Amino acid sequence: MSAARPPSTLSAARAVLYKELTLERRAPQTLTAMALFCASAFVIFHFALGRDEVEGALASGVLWVTLTLAALLGIGRSFVADREEGGLDGFLLAPAPRSALLIAKATTLFVFLLIVGVLAALLFSVLLLGPTPSASQWASLALLIVLADLGIALVGTLIAGIAIQTRARDLITSILALPLLIPLLIAVTKASEPLLSVGAGTLTGRWLALLGLYDLIFGLLAYALFDYLVED
Repeated sequence: MSAARPPSTLSAARAVLYKELTLERRAPQTLTAMALFCASAFVIFHFALGRDEVEGALASGVLWVTLTLAALLGIGRSFVADREEGGLDGFLLAPAPRSALLIAKATTLFVFLLIVGVLAALLFSVLLLGPTPSASQWASLALLIVLADLGIALVGTLIAGIAIQTRARDLITSILALPLLIPLLIAVTKASEPLLSVGAGTLTGRWLALLGLYDLIFGLLAYALFDYLVED
């Protein structure tokens, strides 16, 4: 009688992803917290800036600072339930590739960030944004949200894997994640600025290239380092 074959990376990743999304659907916590944070931040910016509308560089900065801080909430919660309930130890004991956990966690965080990003952009356009973007500008902004969220998900999953091994995981998450996200934030805020300005604006190719390169580099780093992080 032959021994059972261990699950492939994709099948194990699908199983973990299904579990993550099912848990969030049944008891929404992370998405709700991130969305409420964005709404609260926009209201605070409205009164703190003392103006009803913003545009250009200021609008880009407000939007992406809010989305980045909201993302930290999702990053901080990535492995908490698994650690507290023994799910992480159970996965490490299973004959499944460790990269499957990386793929599932990064995909889960990416989905959460996309949902919050779309909701936040729509809410921002209602509460604070002065100019009304055209359809092409909305499409360009959606592309930026996808590229930026992919990079945040990859970096966030890698950092969450490090932070969950420490007692001060909330502090470690912010200390490590924010410096690593600086290149991404510079690129995405610069690329978003013309899209949120009065008059027609288009994406600049160099910022898109920088975002794509950032995603590629940290995707490879996360894949190469994740096995060692969760084992330790």
